[in-house]
Amino acid sequence: MWTRQHKQRNTGRLIVPSLCVVFLAYFGFHAYHGEFGINSKYQLEAQTVALQAQLDAIKARRMELERRVRLMHDGTLEKDMLDEQARRALNLSQADEITIMLPASVK
Repeated sequence: MWTRQHKQRNTGRLIVPSLCVVFLAYFGFHAYHGEFGINSKYQLEAQTVALQAQLDAIKARRMELERRVRLMHDGTLEKDMLDEQARRALNLSQADEITIMLPASVK
């Protein structure tokens, strides 16, 4: 009677660990790069800082505009402010006055 001996292969031993490595790599990648991952958290924090800075600038601009409106209120109407606004709106100046033009961002 002939007996055939087979050499035992090691590939069967590698199937479960390789599937585990693929499984962990997939979820590890998405834990870092996914929509709710670590990288997204840092991007959201950077966006929050940028938007907060923009909000602070807008609030400062609004406070400046509110201050200027208070100067033109009925009870405390300042003639200099009224004169400045009228000259800017009508684009007029007297012959003996010096006009200094400021860039739009300085106003």
